[in-house]
Amino acid sequence: MNKLGRGQREKIQQFMTITGASEKVSLQTLKASDWHLEGAFDVFYSQPQIQAHTDSRHLEKLYNRYKDPSIDMILADGISLLCNDLKVDPQDIVMLVVSWHMKAATMCEFSRHEFVDGLEALGIDSLEKFREKIPFMRSELRDEQKFREIYNFAFGWAKEKGQKSLALDTAIGMWQLLFAEKQWPYVEHWCQFLQARHNKAISRDTWSQLLEFARAVDSSLSNYDAEGAWPYLIDEFVDYLKENGVIKIS
Repeated sequence: MNKLGRGQREKIQQFMTITGASEKVSLQTLKASDWHLEGAFDVFYSQPQIQAHTDSRHLEKLYNRYKDPSIDMILADGISLLCNDLKVDPQDIVMLVVSWHMKAATMCEFSRHEFVDGLEALGIDSLEKFREKIPFMRSELRDEQKFREIYNFAFGWAKEKGQKSLALDTAIGMWQLLFAEKQWPYVEHWCQFLQARHNKAISRDTWSQLLEFARAVDSSLSNYDAEGAWPYLIDEFVDYLKENGVIKIS
């Protein structure tokens, strides 16, 4: 990087930190986007990631470190140990991204297949590589399509086994976590509304449509269409906002 200017070197370091890409890949991607960072992110995330070689013996050793002693799965204690090893808070949203990559069926547990195959796809076979990949996984939340996929994945991941709906308290916790990443000014009002007026489990339709509502309707709700095909709960929420003077819609 000796021939590069200071600003270019800083952009490479910033790109590497956010994406987890190597210096070589960062340099190539920034050059391809004429040194525009946002353009480089678009290029990087639109390309399939090259899968690094992993050692199955190392993957097995990692799995066994966290596996529950009485069942062939990683459960809450194992995940707590993993988070400790990664120096990540168990409540950190990046653990949701990790679970999305592993295609985990249930919160707070990984099957052998989910854990090993997920890490293999990420090119991870050691704690060091896992730690190095955390900034990349965190940065995936910036990608609109990936955020949508992670958001929709979260519903099935967080609900109780055998249930079609998501418990209200769990749904509220997940919304607060997810919308802390994708700012939506009405998330706290939405949670208060549900507790006051709904107090029931959340359906998959309501879960998925809320993200569409948060993205499609502007912060003043001036383009909200009362005759649109929103779930009744969202229509009631808009009425709730007007009743409480949060917004004014003619």
